[in-house]
Amino acid sequence: MKKLHTKKSEAFSPSSLFSFLCFPVGLRLLLSPINSNVVVRTACCSTGIVLPVYSTFKAIENRDYFEQNKWLLYWTAYGTFNLTEGFADKILPWFPLYYHMKFAFLVWLQLPSTNGARQLYMDYLRPFLLRHQARLDQIMGLLYGEMNKIVSAHLAELQFVKALFLKILSSVRNTLLPWQGKGRRGMAGAATNNQDSQTDDED
Repeated sequence: MKKLHTKKSEAFSPSSLFSFLCFPVGLRLLLSPINSNVVVRTACCSTGIVLPVYSTFKAIENRDYFEQNKWLLYWTAYGTFNLTEGFADKILPWFPLYYHMKFAFLVWLQLPSTNGARQLYMDYLRPFLLRHQARLDQIMGLLYGEMNKIVSAHLAELQFVKALFLKILSSVRNTLLPWQGKGRRGMAGAATNNQDSQTDDED
């Protein structure tokens, strides 16, 4: 009887009950025709950008070469997909369950069991880029040259915009978080007082 009682308590623990209730609710929200657009777009953004950004950060900070290579392949595949989606943005959302398929594709790119990003890169992207590498290098060289010309021609305007943006950011920060400025001024005043007291003691 005690064994049965413990098994029942473990089966109906709060955490298991919460996960048991949340799974069908999340699945219904994901497949609901009313909430589908908002929920699936949020899931695509979280799965396609937020989680990979943090995973890339962890790979860089931990100096894990395997993880860095994995996420480089993912960003190459994701960038190619995003470029294709940008050209067909007016057509693709009209397809039924497009964002559901996009969500499944993003998951497929990242899962270690499928390793979709590596498959996409090795089977399609790498042969295409190697075939057109010389022409793409010329195009990239021209683009970088034009960008440098534009930046050098409008350097004064860019510096003015940067200074204006920093002023606006500092004013907003002082308005929203005034206690930070007071704390910094108080710390600076305490530091000067300590220095003055130390010089008085030395005298």
